Amino acid sequence: MDHDIPADLQAYLAELDEFIENEIIPLEQKDDNIRFFDHRREDARTDWERGGLPNDEWEALLETAKAKADVAGHFRYALSSEYGGKNGNNLGMAIIREHLASRGLGLHNDLQNEHSIVGNSVGLLLMLNYGTPEQQAEWVPEMLERKRGFAFGITEPDHGSDATHMETTAVRDGDGWRINGAKTWNTGIHKAPYDMIMARTSGKAGDGMGITAFLVPMNSEGLKIEEMLWTFNMPTDHGTVSLNEVYVDNSAIFGGEGRGLQVVQHFFNENRIRQAASSLGAAQFCINESVKYAQERKPFGKPLAVNQGVQFPLVELQSQAEMLRALIHKTAWQMDKYGNFEVSDKVSMCNYIANRLCCDAADRAMQTHGGLGYSRHKPFEHIYRHHRRYRITEGAEEIQMRRIAGYMFGFMSQQKPKGVSDD
Repeated sequence: MDHDIPADLQAYLAELDEFIENEIIPLEQKDDNIRFFDHRREDARTDWERGGLPNDEWEALLETAKAKADVAGHFRYALSSEYGGKNGNNLGMAIIREHLASRGLGLHNDLQNEHSIVGNSVGLLLMLNYGTPEQQAEWVPEMLERKRGFAFGITEPDHGSDATHMETTAVRDGDGWRINGAKTWNTGIHKAPYDMIMARTSGKAGDGMGITAFLVPMNSEGLKIEEMLWTFNMPTDHGTVSLNEVYVDNSAIFGGEGRGLQVVQHFFNENRIRQAASSLGAAQFCINESVKYAQERKPFGKPLAVNQGVQFPLVELQSQAEMLRALIHKTAWQMDKYGNFEVSDKVSMCNYIANRLCCDAADRAMQTHGGLGYSRHKPFEHIYRHHRRYRITEGAEEIQMRRIAGYMFGFMSQQKPKGVSDD
């Protein structure tokens, strides 16, 4: 097996760097846009007068960067050429996401809100794979222009990792459905015109089948944003919504009746390998900055770098990063070759190890930089606070370990859920 990054992908990384230098960094430095990335970042990004929502100027800047990237042909990398993309695969996305994150904080790739000049485009990919012809005709053109999208209403106040035990239900009412329940941690719900609500329509608690996805307009009667949840990292775009006798017609069903959870599971592995790569990139940034600082800082007349107490923890982190990088590349390559569900245990390994590694690397960077590292004048505390969330939100690390154990001990098999195709 050739472990070198493919030549065309290496050339594309250089093209992305050139685009960042020529287009994104000047935008980042324009006026006082740097306030969103320096020590003022949380305050500049957050509208404290509107419940901690993202500041409108902050989100407008992100959209400007995305628009520039789209014009340059980068934002749609993961999409097929039919939709203006570059037919990007899992290996390419993993390498790109790591590369961008390894550059550190910036307008090119802000991990707090999944912003990047190379879009993940999860909602659009779901629509292209599982939308009806009518839904695709209505949604895809506007989604390509980032004028329409939906939040994900999966998690509930009393149910997170046990998603098949959700209490939100939908019952038939004439040519439509009545939905009752509640969803929480709906990321992006402050702007999304729709929420993809998962509701049980048949079966019993614990069944994988019988859960249906509904694309519910946010202006529906009976749907209400109850609160925006403040978090370790601000601003917040994570909301809790309640649904009281919310009516939708049959056209709102997304991915087929009773098959909603299977549709989402199709993309779990793709999301997790990309997020693992981002965590690895952020970890590498923390390691690189720590090595550089240790060579420059000279307490007691000699560089920190000559002290084994400084060297060895960073050596451990770099060794872990190298091993993780090899596993991420191998796993992403196998996903492209054999399918998303053939290496689910390896994806879980990549994910929980990467998230731990990033937190450890950010913590060590703070320690190496001393008081300056703890301050907001360095990005390490921000990186730690953000990536600490991924030890929970991309499937808690305990859930990932449980999945791995299931494959190891024969309780699970490497196969796709029922009703999900590889197309």
